[in-house]
Amino acid sequence: MSSLPTIRESYEIIKSERDQRLYRCFKLTNELKVLLTSDPTTDKAAAALDVHVGTMLDPADLPGLAHFCEHMLFLGTDKYQEENEYSKFLSAHGGSSNAFTSSENTNFYFDVAAEHLSGALDRFAQFFLCPLFTSSATDREMNAVHSEHEKNLNADAWRLHQLERALSKPDHDFNKFGTGNRLTLELQPKEKGINVREKLLEFHDRYYSANIMALVVIGKESLDELQEMVIDLFGKVANTNVKVPEWLDHPFGSEQLQKRIFVVPKKDIRQLTLVWPTPDLLPLYKGNPVHYMAHLLGHEGPGSLLSELKTRGWSNALVAGPKGGAKGFGFFSVSVDLTPEGLDHVDDIVKLVYECIELLRKEGIQRWIFDECRDLGAMQFRFKEKERPSSFVSSVASSMHDYEPEHVLCANYIITEFRPDWIENILKCLVPAMMRMTIVAKHFEPIATLREHWYGTEYQIEDIDPVLIAEWSTVDAHHSLSLPPPNEFIPTDFSLIEGAEAEEPQLLKETPFSKLWHAPDRQFLLPKVFMSMHFRSSMAYFDPLSANLTSLFTDLLRDALNEFAYAAELAGLEYSFKNTSYGLLLTFRGYHHKLDKLMMRIMERMVDDKFDAKRFEILKENYKRMLENFSAEQPYQHAIYYTNVITTEVMWSKHQLLDALPLTTFEALTRFLPEMLSRLHLETLAYGNIDAKNALRMVEQVESIIQSKYSQHLLQPSQLVNFRQFALGEGESFTYQHYNFSRDQVEADHLQTISKEQVIQFYNTFVRSDAPERKKLVVYISPKIQPLEPTKAKVVTAIDEWKKTHSLYPLPVPCNSKL
Repeated sequence: MSSLPTIRESYEIIKSERDQRLYRCFKLTNELKVLLTSDPTTDKAAAALDVHVGTMLDPADLPGLAHFCEHMLFLGTDKYQEENEYSKFLSAHGGSSNAFTSSENTNFYFDVAAEHLSGALDRFAQFFLCPLFTSSATDREMNAVHSEHEKNLNADAWRLHQLERALSKPDHDFNKFGTGNRLTLELQPKEKGINVREKLLEFHDRYYSANIMALVVIGKESLDELQEMVIDLFGKVANTNVKVPEWLDHPFGSEQLQKRIFVVPKKDIRQLTLVWPTPDLLPLYKGNPVHYMAHLLGHEGPGSLLSELKTRGWSNALVAGPKGGAKGFGFFSVSVDLTPEGLDHVDDIVKLVYECIELLRKEGIQRWIFDECRDLGAMQFRFKEKERPSSFVSSVASSMHDYEPEHVLCANYIITEFRPDWIENILKCLVPAMMRMTIVAKHFEPIATLREHWYGTEYQIEDIDPVLIAEWSTVDAHHSLSLPPPNEFIPTDFSLIEGAEAEEPQLLKETPFSKLWHAPDRQFLLPKVFMSMHFRSSMAYFDPLSANLTSLFTDLLRDALNEFAYAAELAGLEYSFKNTSYGLLLTFRGYHHKLDKLMMRIMERMVDDKFDAKRFEILKENYKRMLENFSAEQPYQHAIYYTNVITTEVMWSKHQLLDALPLTTFEALTRFLPEMLSRLHLETLAYGNIDAKNALRMVEQVESIIQSKYSQHLLQPSQLVNFRQFALGEGESFTYQHYNFSRDQVEADHLQTISKEQVIQFYNTFVRSDAPERKKLVVYISPKIQPLEPTKAKVVTAIDEWKKTHSLYPLPVPCNSKL
């Protein structure tokens, strides 16, 4: 092809043996890295471009500039000057777009109906060729960035993330505030005489360079057609030969370590996080030593750290593994969800963590554990399922900066080098003298006298007692802790079922107690199964009390099975057990081999209604906090929730569930379970690599286990009817307003974070008679109340009363249920 000379280097991609897509990876003469993917079966085309620059390269006097630049690229280019042309084109052709800015990356991606890739890619490419950065758009988009920051002000994840940065070395790029807001991008630059638009252009010209860009495209077209399209558009991106920095100086030095940080969250959460600085471990991906450590410290089976913490009643969940750093440095963390009792034993928990680390040191690096992790990763890659096109292009574009080109698809799965020395080096980092600990709880409000600048997070920081550091440094391995046994759930049978059975679900069985639908996989051809078993019961959602008891039953069962089922999850066989408005939903997904072993164990535990009263109280407290914390969720979630409450025939509100909690006792549960479990109707769907004979056998085993313990009172047909939605008449419009009754307290809390200088700056900018942003609103007081402007929407003031006055939509016609 005539375009080939513009390619500087090409690479052979390692892909899964079952992956039918075609790939081509190369580097253009301008140094831009490209991965093309041809998939004739895709209904969506997609593309992503990742620029290896992020918030850590923001100018010191313009926090948030990288994020602001990301926003601005959507607002017009020389070729397509209309601000929303890109978004309009995607929306008109079944597509969507998004972008994000992280510490080191700015990632842009879109998807679109497959036949419109060329037009979308043309508009997308202009972002990196000729953005306008108009003055009017610059001013408006500052408001969008500011709104994004405001939206996150009460989100604990954002608050904790920024606090961690704020407590790093003050002169390190990790310390920066990456989101930006109106203060950093408008008010302060004006005071300093900085032209933000000029700085945007400089930032884009300097860092949006082809040599630190990676492009991934997927479409129906052939590889040659995709290549021609990409070279024509992206071969013109300028290469300024900018160098990606490497931060070899870690943001956590001696002054940042051996610290205990107390943080007050917005939600009622309790958490202990231990963090250790590490070198940058990403270049070691071929041996993935951090996975070995995360696997053992984060294990949830018998003899694990979490198992011992749960036995003591101190925790319900634990996560261990690497935390996001940047090129040149990294972190390793252990995060523990705390019970109220666990909050009183934080130092004991830390000691137990070090006793577990000491166990790993004493046992040495185990080759069989490495081999097991390696084999599980290889199996996962071998039978990897297709991702959504937009997710695929976005993640792979980012990975192209981190891995050798040949490994961009397999690097997260395939481990090829057993390097005990690499693992030992991580162990050497996990010592008390190199640790920082953060404890998060509402409990610390009285002592949290410090405020983080950007989010107003309340915290306190103190040195860890040297006596404790010395004690933790000399612990021995705890006698209750042990290495995990070999995983009994690793499948060895990957054979596919044979036969030309129908592709649509067939009703294999129908009795007054049970119904079974079956559909073999004829599309994906993987040795995997999906099974959904819905145990319907008229008692499960009869009232708020029964809804609470059903929900806590599912929590208790998952909790009791966690140690057993964790090995199955590692081996690619997952289950879910949750309550619904109709009963209990048990689902399985994963490899067909050994599925029945997991299923039978779960069913046997399900009908064994003996649970631990202490675990009930711990999980009930979790459930209560979950209901109460909903008030702190984003407004859009409240809008969705209240829409459902209003329009659904039966849906207990969170307030009603909370009101019923005093009656939700362990004794009530022990009375309730036999009643509910003796009034069930089972409906099952078995799909995938499972034939009719085995589907029938497994369902009959499930029926046998239930009926051996509970004589069934068969549900009547009327008890199997679904809830309906309330109907709106033609042209009817209603609005429901939900108020934040804690607004005064929220505003009072925020006022405490505002400094005198900020108040003066606000006055000079918006209030003073000659202020540049001064706007005036005149309110006249009238002797009589004027009616509001008429609106078609009627206000819903009482949900229950509104429901009484509206009819329900009819039930949908059921599928043909003939055998």
